[in-house]
Amino acid sequence: MRLARLPTLCVVVLALAACRNDTPVAVAPGAPPATVEDTPPAVSPPLVSAARAQIGVVRLYDPTYFSLPYPGGDVPADRGVCTDVVIRALRTQGLDLQQAIHDDMLAHFDLYPRQWGLSRTDRNIDHRRVPNQMRWFERHGWEQAIGRSPDDFAAGDIVAWKLSGSGLLHIGIVSDRRSRDGTPLILHNISAGTQEDDLLFDHAIIGHYRQPTDMASGASR
Repeated sequence: MRLARLPTLCVVVLALAACRNDTPVAVAPGAPPATVEDTPPAVSPPLVSAARAQIGVVRLYDPTYFSLPYPGGDVPADRGVCTDVVIRALRTQGLDLQQAIHDDMLAHFDLYPRQWGLSRTDRNIDHRRVPNQMRWFERHGWEQAIGRSPDDFAAGDIVAWKLSGSGLLHIGIVSDRRSRDGTPLILHNISAGTQEDDLLFDHAIIGHYRQPTDMASGASR
């Protein structure tokens, strides 16, 4: 299995709980890796298409804290972190995680992770933290079994990892494309913009989520 892209240095900055470089990194879009099947499905699930559309647009990994409009706020279009891939893709489906997580945290602040020492919500950053996304998905019926084989994962699923070595958290979206050994690829931003890579089983999976079929986009319980 091809090794996943890893940043040269991983540190926690602004408690985004994601892997980063010291400075934003940009790369030019290139051809798919040699281990990837050459022909993608003719029609991809909407969430997968929305994530793949970020490739070549989101070219920087940048964990800078931004003051965002609300609702519907976003960091500059050419940059972001792993959580922003998920935020942007879900927003095209009518679910604004910025507002959804903020509203849920306002009502249930004590149920969300507290490792940042916060005493109140921050709608600029709360939705961009991997543990907060995981908790929201758990609380709203998206949680699936972790999964140990390629067939346990469907295109459009959301997966969270604890990165080997650094121990930092990462999150991405399962693609409808597979490597030649049958492993689903992942749409994510780990160090150099949104990419589509073979890394599903390269790190410890700590969360697996799928939008409930009985839930309209953007709805919450």
